[in-house]
Amino acid sequence: MSDINGNQILTVGHKRFGFDSEVSVDVLRSLYLRPHYVTSSANAENADEETELSKKFSRSAYGSKSIYHSEDNTISYTTLSRFAPVRLVPPSQRKRILVTGGAGFVGSHLVDRLMLLGHEVHVLDNFFTGSKTTVSHWVGHPNFELIRHDIIEPFMIECDQIYHLACPASPPHYQFNAVKTIKTSFLGTLNMLGLAKRTKARFLLTSTSEIYGDPEVHPQSEEYWGHVNPIGPRACYDEGKRVAETLTYGFHLQDGVDVRVARIFNSYGPRMNPFDGRVVSNFILQALRGEDMTVYGDGSQTRSFQYIYDLVDGLILLMNSDEKRPVNIGTAEEFNILDFAKVVRDVVEKVQKESGTENPKRVNIIHKPMPVDDPQKRRPDTTRAKESLGWQPRWPVAAGVEEMVRYYAFKMAEGSI
Repeated sequence: MSDINGNQILTVGHKRFGFDSEVSVDVLRSLYLRPHYVTSSANAENADEETELSKKFSRSAYGSKSIYHSEDNTISYTTLSRFAPVRLVPPSQRKRILVTGGAGFVGSHLVDRLMLLGHEVHVLDNFFTGSKTTVSHWVGHPNFELIRHDIIEPFMIECDQIYHLACPASPPHYQFNAVKTIKTSFLGTLNMLGLAKRTKARFLLTSTSEIYGDPEVHPQSEEYWGHVNPIGPRACYDEGKRVAETLTYGFHLQDGVDVRVARIFNSYGPRMNPFDGRVVSNFILQALRGEDMTVYGDGSQTRSFQYIYDLVDGLILLMNSDEKRPVNIGTAEEFNILDFAKVVRDVVEKVQKESGTENPKRVNIIHKPMPVDDPQKRRPDTTRAKESLGWQPRWPVAAGVEEMVRYYAFKMAEGSI
Protein backbone atom coordinates (compact mmCIF):
# COMPACT_ATOMS: atom_id res chain seq x y z
CA MET A 1 0.00 0.00 0.00
CA SER A 2 1.39 3.41 -1.01
CA ASP A 3 0.60 6.81 0.49
CA ILE A 4 -0.43 9.94 -1.41
CA ASN A 5 3.26 10.61 -2.18
CA GLY A 6 3.86 7.11 -3.54
CA ASN A 7 5.80 5.88 -0.49
CA GLN A 8 5.01 2.45 0.92
CA ILE A 9 2.97 2.53 4.13
CA LEU A 10 4.37 0.09 6.69
CA THR A 11 3.55 1.94 9.90
CA VAL A 12 1.06 4.54 11.11
CA GLY A 13 1.50 7.07 13.87
CA HIS A 14 4.23 9.55 14.80
CA LYS A 15 7.00 10.10 17.32
CA ARG A 16 6.07 13.63 18.30
CA PHE A 17 5.24 15.76 21.37
CA GLY A 18 6.95 13.20 23.62
CA PHE A 19 4.47 10.47 22.65
CA ASP A 20 5.43 7.58 20.38
CA SER A 21 2.30 6.37 18.56
CA GLU A 22 3.90 4.34 15.76
CA VAL A 23 2.57 0.81 15.17
CA SER A 24 2.69 -1.66 12.31
CA VAL A 25 -0.10 -1.53 9.72
CA ASP A 26 -0.03 -5.33 9.46
CA VAL A 27 -0.69 -5.73 13.19
CA LEU A 28 -3.58 -3.25 13.07
CA ARG A 29 -5.14 -5.04 10.09
CA SER A 30 -4.86 -8.39 11.86
CA LEU A 31 -7.25 -7.10 14.53
CA TYR A 32 -10.19 -6.71 12.16
CA LEU A 33 -9.35 -8.81 9.08
CA ARG A 34 -9.86 -12.03 10.98
CA PRO A 35 -12.73 -14.50 11.26
CA HIS A 36 -15.02 -14.48 14.27
CA TYR A 37 -14.99 -18.26 14.03
CA VAL A 38 -13.73 -21.21 12.00
CA THR A 39 -16.09 -23.76 10.49
CA SER A 40 -15.80 -27.31 11.72
CA SER A 41 -16.01 -30.18 9.27
CA ALA A 42 -19.33 -32.05 9.33
CA ASN A 43 -17.44 -35.17 8.25
CA ALA A 44 -14.88 -35.04 11.03
CA GLU A 45 -14.36 -38.60 12.27
CA ASN A 46 -12.96 -37.64 15.62
CA ALA A 47 -12.36 -34.66 17.87
CA ASP A 48 -8.68 -34.47 16.91
CA GLU A 49 -9.49 -33.00 13.51
CA GLU A 50 -11.58 -30.28 15.12
CA THR A 51 -8.86 -29.63 17.70
CA GLU A 52 -6.23 -29.21 15.00
CA LEU A 53 -8.52 -26.80 13.20
CA SER A 54 -8.83 -24.74 16.37
CA LYS A 55 -5.08 -24.75 16.91
CA LYS A 56 -4.51 -23.55 13.38
CA PHE A 57 -6.93 -20.69 13.92
CA SER A 58 -5.49 -19.69 17.29
CA ARG A 59 -2.02 -19.38 15.72
CA SER A 60 -3.21 -17.34 12.75
CA ALA A 61 -5.27 -14.61 14.40
CA TYR A 62 -5.79 -12.75 17.63
CA GLY A 63 -8.94 -13.12 19.68
CA SER A 64 -10.88 -15.94 21.28
CA LYS A 65 -11.23 -19.41 19.82
CA SER A 66 -14.69 -20.09 18.45
CA ILE A 67 -15.99 -22.80 16.13
CA TYR A 68 -19.07 -22.80 13.91
CA HIS A 69 -20.72 -26.22 13.57
CA SER A 70 -22.39 -26.22 10.18
CA GLU A 71 -24.19 -29.52 10.70
CA ASP A 72 -26.52 -28.08 13.33
CA ASN A 73 -25.98 -24.33 12.84
CA THR A 74 -24.44 -23.69 16.26
CA ILE A 75 -21.32 -21.91 17.45
CA SER A 76 -19.14 -22.78 20.43
CA TYR A 77 -16.98 -20.23 22.24
CA THR A 78 -14.18 -20.42 24.75
CA THR A 79 -12.75 -17.71 26.96
CA LEU A 80 -9.24 -18.57 25.83
CA SER A 81 -7.82 -15.51 24.06
CA ARG A 82 -4.56 -14.77 22.32
CA PHE A 83 -3.83 -11.05 22.45
CA ALA A 84 -1.77 -9.06 20.01
CA PRO A 85 1.62 -8.18 21.51
CA VAL A 86 1.58 -4.74 23.17
CA ARG A 87 4.54 -2.49 23.85
CA LEU A 88 6.13 -2.92 27.26
CA VAL A 89 5.93 0.53 28.84
CA PRO A 90 7.42 1.40 32.25
CA PRO A 91 4.72 2.30 34.82
CA SER A 92 6.03 5.87 34.98
CA GLN A 93 5.32 6.31 31.25
CA ARG A 94 2.12 4.28 31.00
CA LYS A 95 -0.96 6.47 30.81
CA ARG A 96 -4.43 5.67 32.15
CA ILE A 97 -6.68 6.59 29.24
CA LEU A 98 -10.48 6.74 29.26
CA VAL A 99 -12.25 6.47 25.88
CA THR A 100 -15.98 7.20 25.88
CA GLY A 101 -17.76 5.65 22.92
CA GLY A 102 -14.76 3.33 22.62
CA ALA A 103 -16.82 0.48 21.13
CA GLY A 104 -17.87 2.61 18.15
CA PHE A 105 -16.27 2.85 14.74
CA VAL A 106 -13.70 5.56 15.49
CA GLY A 107 -13.36 4.63 19.16
CA SER A 108 -12.44 1.00 18.48
CA HIS A 109 -9.59 1.99 16.15
CA LEU A 110 -8.33 4.49 18.71
CA VAL A 111 -8.50 1.79 21.40
CA ASP A 112 -6.51 -0.62 19.20
CA ARG A 113 -3.76 1.95 18.76
CA LEU A 114 -3.59 2.91 22.44
CA MET A 115 -3.56 -0.74 23.52
CA LEU A 116 -0.78 -1.68 21.10
CA LEU A 117 1.22 1.24 22.47
CA GLY A 118 1.08 -0.37 25.92
CA HIS A 119 -1.18 2.04 27.78
CA GLU A 120 -4.00 1.25 30.21
CA VAL A 121 -7.29 1.76 28.39
CA HIS A 122 -10.78 2.01 29.90
CA VAL A 123 -13.73 2.01 27.50
CA LEU A 124 -17.14 3.44 28.39
CA ASP A 125 -20.01 2.65 26.03
CA ASN A 126 -23.77 2.11 26.31
CA PHE A 127 -23.73 0.12 23.02
CA PHE A 128 -26.50 2.19 21.43
CA THR A 129 -24.52 2.32 18.19
CA GLY A 130 -21.27 0.66 19.33
CA SER A 131 -20.74 -3.08 19.57
CA LYS A 132 -18.77 -5.29 21.92
CA THR A 133 -17.41 -7.17 18.92
CA THR A 134 -15.29 -4.18 17.90
CA VAL A 135 -13.14 -4.45 21.04
CA SER A 136 -13.83 -8.06 22.09
CA HIS A 137 -10.28 -9.05 21.08
CA TRP A 138 -8.99 -7.03 24.06
CA VAL A 139 -11.44 -8.30 26.70
CA GLY A 140 -9.45 -10.04 29.43
CA HIS A 141 -6.20 -8.21 28.72
CA PRO A 142 -4.59 -6.82 31.90
CA ASN A 143 -4.41 -3.32 30.37
CA PHE A 144 -8.02 -3.21 29.19
CA GLU A 145 -11.39 -2.62 30.83
CA LEU A 146 -14.79 -2.46 29.08
CA ILE A 147 -17.64 -0.85 31.03
CA ARG A 148 -21.27 -0.57 29.96
CA HIS A 149 -22.27 2.92 31.03
CA ASP A 150 -24.34 5.80 29.69
CA ILE A 151 -22.37 9.01 30.12
CA ILE A 152 -25.44 11.11 30.79
CA GLU A 153 -24.98 9.61 34.26
CA PRO A 154 -21.88 10.60 36.30
CA PHE A 155 -18.90 8.22 36.29
CA MET A 156 -15.86 8.16 38.55
CA ILE A 157 -12.44 6.77 37.67
CA GLU A 158 -8.81 7.83 37.93
CA CYS A 159 -7.29 8.72 34.55
CA ASP A 160 -4.65 10.86 32.84
CA GLN A 161 -6.35 11.45 29.49
CA ILE A 162 -9.99 11.43 28.35
CA TYR A 163 -10.92 10.94 24.71
CA HIS A 164 -14.60 11.91 24.64
CA LEU A 165 -16.11 10.27 21.54
CA ALA A 166 -19.50 9.14 22.84
CA CYS A 167 -22.39 10.30 20.64
CA PRO A 168 -24.31 8.79 17.71
CA ALA A 169 -22.74 10.23 14.56
CA SER A 170 -24.80 9.05 11.58
CA PRO A 171 -28.11 10.77 10.70
CA PRO A 172 -30.36 7.69 11.11
CA HIS A 173 -28.90 7.06 14.57
CA TYR A 174 -28.80 10.58 15.96
CA GLN A 175 -32.25 11.39 14.56
CA PHE A 176 -33.75 8.19 16.01
CA ASN A 177 -33.94 9.87 19.43
CA ALA A 178 -33.15 13.55 19.05
CA VAL A 179 -33.57 14.37 22.74
CA LYS A 180 -31.22 11.54 23.71
CA THR A 181 -28.63 12.85 21.24
CA ILE A 182 -28.76 16.33 22.76
CA LYS A 183 -28.54 14.90 26.29
CA THR A 184 -25.50 12.85 25.30
CA SER A 185 -23.75 15.91 23.87
CA PHE A 186 -24.64 18.21 26.78
CA LEU A 187 -24.93 16.08 29.92
CA GLY A 188 -22.33 13.55 28.75
CA THR A 189 -19.79 16.26 28.02
CA LEU A 190 -20.64 18.00 31.30
CA ASN A 191 -19.99 14.78 33.23
CA MET A 192 -16.72 14.01 31.45
CA LEU A 193 -15.44 17.56 31.90
CA GLY A 194 -16.31 17.30 35.59
CA LEU A 195 -14.26 14.11 35.74
CA ALA A 196 -11.36 15.81 33.96
CA LYS A 197 -11.53 18.69 36.43
CA ARG A 198 -11.49 16.33 39.44
CA THR A 199 -8.66 14.10 38.18
CA LYS A 200 -6.70 16.87 36.38
CA ALA A 201 -6.85 14.75 33.23
CA ARG A 202 -6.35 16.20 29.76
CA PHE A 203 -9.67 16.22 27.91
CA LEU A 204 -10.19 15.85 24.15
CA LEU A 205 -13.64 16.45 22.66
CA THR A 206 -14.34 14.93 19.26
CA SER A 207 -16.50 17.59 17.69
CA THR A 208 -17.62 17.50 14.07
CA SER A 209 -17.66 19.32 10.76
CA GLU A 210 -21.44 19.44 11.27
CA ILE A 211 -20.95 22.44 13.55
CA TYR A 212 -20.37 24.42 10.34
CA GLY A 213 -23.84 23.38 9.08
CA ASP A 214 -24.43 24.11 5.39
CA PRO A 215 -21.42 26.41 5.08
CA GLU A 216 -21.40 29.72 3.25
CA VAL A 217 -17.59 29.74 3.05
CA HIS A 218 -15.44 27.11 1.39
CA PRO A 219 -13.25 25.47 2.57
CA GLN A 220 -14.15 25.80 6.25
CA SER A 221 -11.49 27.09 8.64
CA GLU A 222 -11.74 26.91 12.41
CA GLU A 223 -12.49 30.64 12.50
CA TYR A 224 -15.81 30.14 10.65
CA TRP A 225 -18.83 30.22 13.02
CA GLY A 226 -21.13 28.12 10.87
CA HIS A 227 -24.53 28.27 9.20
CA VAL A 228 -26.79 25.90 11.14
CA ASN A 229 -30.57 25.44 11.20
CA PRO A 230 -31.28 25.24 14.97
CA ILE A 231 -34.69 23.56 14.53
CA GLY A 232 -34.04 21.26 11.57
CA PRO A 233 -33.84 17.43 11.63
CA ARG A 234 -30.04 17.53 12.02
CA ALA A 235 -30.06 20.17 14.78
CA CYS A 236 -29.93 17.64 17.62
CA TYR A 237 -26.43 16.65 16.49
CA ASP A 238 -25.20 19.96 15.05
CA GLU A 239 -26.30 22.11 17.98
CA GLY A 240 -25.44 19.38 20.48
CA LYS A 241 -21.81 19.42 19.36
CA ARG A 242 -21.76 23.21 19.30
CA VAL A 243 -22.89 23.40 22.93
CA ALA A 244 -20.39 20.65 23.80
CA GLU A 245 -17.62 22.89 22.47
CA THR A 246 -19.03 25.82 24.49
CA LEU A 247 -18.98 23.68 27.65
CA THR A 248 -15.44 22.50 26.94
CA TYR A 249 -14.05 26.01 26.68
CA GLY A 250 -16.17 27.11 29.63
CA PHE A 251 -14.41 24.55 31.83
CA HIS A 252 -11.06 25.57 30.37
CA LEU A 253 -11.51 29.30 30.99
CA GLN A 254 -13.31 29.03 34.33
CA ASP A 255 -11.66 26.00 35.95
CA GLY A 256 -8.39 25.59 34.08
CA VAL A 257 -9.23 22.19 32.60
CA ASP A 258 -6.65 21.21 29.97
CA VAL A 259 -8.78 20.76 26.82
CA ARG A 260 -8.44 19.87 23.14
CA VAL A 261 -11.15 20.02 20.45
CA ALA A 262 -11.00 18.03 17.21
CA ARG A 263 -13.51 18.86 14.48
CA ILE A 264 -13.75 15.63 12.53
CA PHE A 265 -14.73 15.60 8.86
CA ASN A 266 -16.11 12.62 6.93
CA SER A 267 -14.22 9.48 7.87
CA TYR A 268 -14.47 5.88 6.74
CA GLY A 269 -12.82 2.51 7.22
CA PRO A 270 -13.24 -1.06 8.50
CA ARG A 271 -15.75 -1.57 11.34
CA MET A 272 -17.96 1.23 10.03
CA ASN A 273 -21.55 0.16 10.66
CA PRO A 274 -22.73 -1.12 7.26
CA PHE A 275 -26.31 -0.01 7.96
CA ASP A 276 -25.77 3.47 9.43
CA GLY A 277 -26.80 5.30 6.28
CA ARG A 278 -23.43 6.93 5.58
CA VAL A 279 -22.45 7.41 1.98
CA VAL A 280 -19.28 5.25 1.96
CA SER A 281 -20.84 2.17 3.58
CA ASN A 282 -23.99 2.55 1.47
CA PHE A 283 -22.05 2.65 -1.80
CA ILE A 284 -19.77 -0.27 -0.94
CA LEU A 285 -22.55 -2.59 0.23
CA GLN A 286 -24.75 -1.77 -2.76
CA ALA A 287 -21.87 -2.39 -5.19
CA LEU A 288 -20.81 -5.65 -3.51
CA ARG A 289 -24.38 -6.94 -3.70
CA GLY A 290 -24.81 -5.87 -7.32
CA GLU A 291 -27.56 -3.40 -6.39
CA ASP A 292 -28.08 0.07 -7.85
CA MET A 293 -25.95 2.68 -6.08
CA THR A 294 -28.07 5.52 -4.68
CA VAL A 295 -26.92 9.11 -5.14
CA TYR A 296 -29.08 11.83 -3.56
CA GLY A 297 -29.77 14.86 -5.73
CA ASP A 298 -27.68 15.25 -8.88
CA GLY A 299 -24.51 14.16 -7.08
CA SER A 300 -22.84 17.56 -7.38
CA GLN A 301 -22.62 18.02 -3.58
CA THR A 302 -19.06 17.53 -2.37
CA ARG A 303 -17.42 15.74 0.54
CA SER A 304 -13.86 15.08 1.66
CA PHE A 305 -13.17 11.57 2.93
CA GLN A 306 -10.36 10.63 5.31
CA TYR A 307 -9.28 7.11 6.18
CA ILE A 308 -9.60 6.02 9.80
CA TYR A 309 -5.84 5.59 10.35
CA ASP A 310 -5.24 9.24 9.42
CA LEU A 311 -7.98 10.35 11.82
CA VAL A 312 -6.54 8.36 14.73
CA ASP A 313 -3.10 9.83 13.99
CA GLY A 314 -4.62 13.32 14.18
CA LEU A 315 -6.48 12.66 17.44
CA ILE A 316 -3.39 11.29 19.19
CA LEU A 317 -1.20 14.14 17.95
CA LEU A 318 -3.75 16.72 19.11
CA MET A 319 -4.15 15.12 22.53
CA ASN A 320 -0.40 15.21 23.18
CA SER A 321 0.31 18.60 21.64
CA ASP A 322 -0.01 22.05 23.23
CA GLU A 323 -2.71 23.18 20.75
CA LYS A 324 -5.81 24.25 22.68
CA ARG A 325 -7.74 25.84 19.81
CA PRO A 326 -10.23 23.77 17.75
CA VAL A 327 -8.48 21.81 14.99
CA ASN A 328 -10.04 20.48 11.80
CA ILE A 329 -9.09 16.84 11.20
CA GLY A 330 -9.94 15.91 7.62
CA THR A 331 -8.61 15.74 4.10
CA ALA A 332 -8.62 18.55 1.57
CA GLU A 333 -9.07 16.06 -1.29
CA GLU A 334 -12.63 16.82 -2.38
CA PHE A 335 -14.99 14.57 -4.36
CA ASN A 336 -18.44 15.25 -5.64
CA ILE A 337 -20.68 12.39 -4.60
CA LEU A 338 -21.30 11.14 -8.13
CA ASP A 339 -17.57 10.85 -8.87
CA PHE A 340 -17.01 9.16 -5.52
CA ALA A 341 -19.69 6.58 -6.37
CA LYS A 342 -17.75 5.77 -9.55
CA VAL A 343 -14.50 5.36 -7.56
CA VAL A 344 -16.21 2.92 -5.19
CA ARG A 345 -17.70 0.97 -8.09
CA ASP A 346 -14.27 0.65 -9.76
CA VAL A 347 -12.61 -0.54 -6.54
CA VAL A 348 -15.35 -3.10 -5.86
CA GLU A 349 -15.02 -4.44 -9.40
CA LYS A 350 -11.24 -4.76 -8.93
CA VAL A 351 -11.56 -6.66 -5.63
CA GLN A 352 -14.31 -8.93 -6.99
CA LYS A 353 -12.29 -9.72 -10.11
CA GLU A 354 -9.29 -10.70 -7.99
CA SER A 355 -11.45 -12.98 -5.82
CA GLY A 356 -13.51 -14.43 -8.70
CA THR A 357 -16.83 -13.14 -7.31
CA GLU A 358 -17.78 -10.66 -10.01
CA ASN A 359 -21.37 -9.47 -10.33
CA PRO A 360 -23.31 -10.68 -13.40
CA LYS A 361 -23.64 -7.09 -14.64
CA ARG A 362 -22.18 -3.72 -13.83
CA VAL A 363 -24.12 -1.86 -11.12
CA ASN A 364 -25.98 1.29 -12.11
CA ILE A 365 -25.93 4.65 -10.32
CA ILE A 366 -29.44 6.03 -9.67
CA HIS A 367 -30.61 9.36 -8.21
CA LYS A 368 -33.10 10.11 -5.42
CA PRO A 369 -34.32 13.38 -3.83
CA MET A 370 -31.91 15.30 -1.59
CA PRO A 371 -32.47 14.96 2.22
CA VAL A 372 -33.46 18.05 4.22
CA ASP A 373 -30.56 20.33 5.29
CA ASP A 374 -27.96 18.11 3.62
CA PRO A 375 -24.86 20.33 3.14
CA GLN A 376 -23.84 21.09 -0.44
CA LYS A 377 -20.14 21.50 0.29
CA ARG A 378 -17.94 20.15 3.03
CA ARG A 379 -14.14 20.42 2.96
CA PRO A 380 -11.80 21.46 5.76
CA ASP A 381 -9.08 24.04 5.80
CA THR A 382 -6.42 21.95 7.56
CA THR A 383 -3.74 24.64 7.77
CA ARG A 384 -3.85 24.65 11.58
CA ALA A 385 -3.39 20.87 11.80
CA LYS A 386 -0.41 21.02 9.44
CA GLU A 387 1.24 23.93 11.23
CA SER A 388 0.49 23.03 14.87
CA LEU A 389 0.55 19.23 14.73
CA GLY A 390 2.62 18.46 11.64
CA TRP A 391 -0.33 16.32 10.56
CA GLN A 392 -1.68 15.66 7.10
CA PRO A 393 -3.51 12.67 5.58
CA ARG A 394 -1.38 9.91 4.08
CA TRP A 395 -3.97 7.46 2.75
CA PRO A 396 -5.34 8.01 -0.77
CA VAL A 397 -9.12 7.63 -0.97
CA ALA A 398 -8.97 4.69 -3.39
CA ALA A 399 -6.53 2.82 -1.11
CA GLY A 400 -8.72 3.36 1.94
CA VAL A 401 -11.85 2.33 0.04
CA GLU A 402 -10.11 -0.89 -1.04
CA GLU A 403 -9.32 -1.73 2.60
CA MET A 404 -12.96 -1.18 3.50
CA VAL A 405 -14.24 -3.16 0.51
CA ARG A 406 -12.07 -6.14 1.49
CA TYR A 407 -13.34 -5.92 5.07
CA TYR A 408 -17.02 -5.84 4.01
CA ALA A 409 -16.49 -8.59 1.43
CA PHE A 410 -14.83 -10.72 4.12
CA LYS A 411 -17.70 -10.16 6.55
CA MET A 412 -20.31 -10.90 3.88
CA ALA A 413 -18.58 -14.18 2.97
CA GLU A 414 -18.43 -15.09 6.65
CA GLY A 415 -22.11 -14.28 7.11
CA SER A 416 -21.52 -11.50 9.67
CA ILE A 417 -23.34 -8.93 7.51
